[in-house]
Amino acid sequence: MTFILTTADVPKPPTASEEAQDLPPEVMRQLCAHLDVLEAHTCREMRVAVELLMDTGRRPDEICRLAYDCLTRDRQGKPVLAYDNFKEQRIRRELPIHEPTAALIRAQQERVRGRYPDRDLRKLVLLPAVVMNPCGDKSIGSNHLSNMHREWVEGLPEIRLDDGTVFDTEKIFPYAYRHSFAQRHADAGVGIDVLAGLLDHDSFESTRAYYKVKEVRLRQAVDKVTTLQFDRHGRRIWGAVTSLLAAERTRKAIGTVVVPFGTCSEPSNVAAGGGHCPLRFRCVGCDHFSTDVSYLPELRAYLDDLLRNRERLRSMPEADAWAVAEAAPSDEEINRIRRLIRRITEEVDKLTDAERQQIQQAAATVRKTLQGFLGIPRIHQPLPDLRPERPA
Repeated sequence: MTFILTTADVPKPPTASEEAQDLPPEVMRQLCAHLDVLEAHTCREMRVAVELLMDTGRRPDEICRLAYDCLTRDRQGKPVLAYDNFKEQRIRRELPIHEPTAALIRAQQERVRGRYPDRDLRKLVLLPAVVMNPCGDKSIGSNHLSNMHREWVEGLPEIRLDDGTVFDTEKIFPYAYRHSFAQRHADAGVGIDVLAGLLDHDSFESTRAYYKVKEVRLRQAVDKVTTLQFDRHGRRIWGAVTSLLAAERTRKAIGTVVVPFGTCSEPSNVAAGGGHCPLRFRCVGCDHFSTDVSYLPELRAYLDDLLRNRERLRSMPEADAWAVAEAAPSDEEINRIRRLIRRITEEVDKLTDAERQQIQQAAATVRKTLQGFLGIPRIHQPLPDLRPERPA
């Protein structure tokens, strides 16, 4: 009896989990601030490689082996990175990139052209090795990049999170920039099909891990901001509760609907998705309304709008008195909003610096999920601005 064992019969090795391996924005900012150190201790090609890893989310080997002519344009004139997905054997893949990233590539192309002026451009690589490379067709190696990157990270000052804790540098490695790229897009609300395309995944299974991380972080953030939840009178609802029970979280999700400055629990309005309220957004006059610290910017902006409208109406002598009276915001509404803002601010001020930092981070996470509601402008959430001069 004979048999043949083919490569198709050999199961693929398990893929390492990509969950929660992204680098926090504050860590990325500190790394970007020290890129000059990396270039000074290695070479320009190493710095460009790391910047491209950060900007594009490609795998280290894909960046190291980029061709000289990797920069193209689409039909709208927007820059596109052409790369090879060696892991899945998919050649000449295309990734939309930002203009600053395109400018980085163009500058590197000029550097390579100056280094190898007589060589055929089609045979050059974008990141040529510095030594033993007379023809410019030998790329820097991904292992060498990893080693130089490790030396650079270990030589940096302590990297701290916003809450003051020291970040473990063992978590900073070239592939982590791919996780960070993916997680930023998932957190910003990019659809799973779009993100799978950006990462060049052949299925949604790998991509879905980033949305699981988003869900866990959002749940943790909601737990934190819920500890600073208030009714319309400014009274704290949950008091000293540190986290919601599973049943409470579910009841909160199905029993409330988002309104402009908080949530509404009135059953008919919840059933109608928020579109069945005769008060027309005068939520602070209803016991079904509640808010939390994540809505503080909206409450302040609403108060400013009320005050501006009141002053404008007072300076309209051409309008009838009854029209002005009905259109003008009431003093009671203005006072209620002011009271809410004051109560939330007072409770936040009672926190320690570390607790306040955690609440602010949690509120920022929750705010990413806020959507426009019935005529209220949608809150657009751009990708985290890791480098002000170069969008991520």
